[in-house]
Amino acid sequence: MTGMGTRGFLVSAANKSSGKTTVTLGLCAVMHQRGLAVQSFKKGPDYIDPMWLGRAAGRPCINLDFHTQTPDEIAAAFQARALEADVAVIEGNKGLFDGVDPDGGNCTAALAGQLKLPVVLIIDSYGITRGIAPLLLGYQAFAGDVAIAGVVLNKVGGARHLTKLRQAVESYTDLPVLGAVDRRPEIEISERHLGLIPTNEAAGADALVAGIARLIESSVDVERLLQLAAPVAAAPAQASLRKSSGAPVRIGIARDAAFGFYYPDDAAALETCGAELVPFDCLKDKHLPSVDGLFIGGGFPENHLDALSDNMTLRGEIRAAIEGGLPAYAECGGLLYLARSLEMGEKRRHMVGVIPADGVMNERPVGRGYMRLSETGAGFWPEASTPALKEFPAHEFHYASLKGDLSELPFAYDVVRGFGLDGRRDGLMIHNLLACFAHQRDTAANRWAERFVGFARRVKSDAIAVRPAAPETALTG
Repeated sequence: MTGMGTRGFLVSAANKSSGKTTVTLGLCAVMHQRGLAVQSFKKGPDYIDPMWLGRAAGRPCINLDFHTQTPDEIAAAFQARALEADVAVIEGNKGLFDGVDPDGGNCTAALAGQLKLPVVLIIDSYGITRGIAPLLLGYQAFAGDVAIAGVVLNKVGGARHLTKLRQAVESYTDLPVLGAVDRRPEIEISERHLGLIPTNEAAGADALVAGIARLIESSVDVERLLQLAAPVAAAPAQASLRKSSGAPVRIGIARDAAFGFYYPDDAAALETCGAELVPFDCLKDKHLPSVDGLFIGGGFPENHLDALSDNMTLRGEIRAAIEGGLPAYAECGGLLYLARSLEMGEKRRHMVGVIPADGVMNERPVGRGYMRLSETGAGFWPEASTPALKEFPAHEFHYASLKGDLSELPFAYDVVRGFGLDGRRDGLMIHNLLACFAHQRDTAANRWAERFVGFARRVKSDAIAVRPAAPETALTG
């Protein structure tokens, strides 16, 4: 593709669980192995699929989300990253026409239309033969100005099944069959309640990606697919964060098997705002690095209870640092780690103990989906280029809840839509810690990275005192 400029396409399906992620990461891995620079994208608020796509493509995957970004932001984010690569691949979410908006304004087809990208449609062909034709004809008719470039048949039951499927597609539609993937349970990525197992926990992730790549290379006409991809146009200039001229600050970021839910563009925003990100491992590191702030994101701490609890030295240092006024921000799994304990089933283990409550994993989701939060005015992060006391978008997906009396503690956010901590509030504040179930994203509507780094910088310069302490609890092992 040298000299052809960046080309792109979008991968979608008729419905969720059709194998989109498996096929998309296989395509990314094959093209990356061929020496192409591949930039992957994922539609929607997702951490786990992008981990796999980024691993396969060899560079971080970027989320494109109508809830947290404006259409102009989406276009700018896509074009800026895509134009640094040879191929841009977007994995849609849900089905091609499914979304929160009943008019389809935020569905995958809307994203393909906005970015003028052709769609490769993955069809779960289990239990279907001639019936694939009216399905595809209906999708073509409903798509409007969205071009469906071709189909990949997934979960094909053998040569006879494939012959019937091909005959139906070729006889009744003008869509090319770009590939056919057999049912292969051995290359399926294990699932958990949030979807796939993340790469930071999956044993043999690289071997699994390599196996999927071999299957896709032998099953999909990648060259023809690349020929059907559309040129990516240059984007008009967009306003972006100016690099901070303030004093640098070191922000410790938990990156390990328990905590790995971070948006790459948020990490870039933190660095642009003057933060040096210092990774540490909550399971293995015995000591907290020398830092001016902490960021503990989401993940699955409930699956690492023993290792987290057994690392008493680090737990003690984190607690002492936060109680000493170290600025800290924790989301979802990070919030649970900072609680007194975390319970899953019959198992309960001690955690850091800064938050005077106990985390409990429930059988069903407590909060899931898009959120809107409104600032109470009591938050730590008032300075930013955007006004305070605003309403802003976020998202949540947690099976966990907190047990404990938090009524005497301040909260940074009122929940306009969603659940948060108790259906009404989120953003618990203790000392200089802000902890919430919400996942925030640094966009024009919510420059949280700028605000958090600014707060850490001011605390470092002794401009801010330590906030009121939570009720005293002892660190136990």
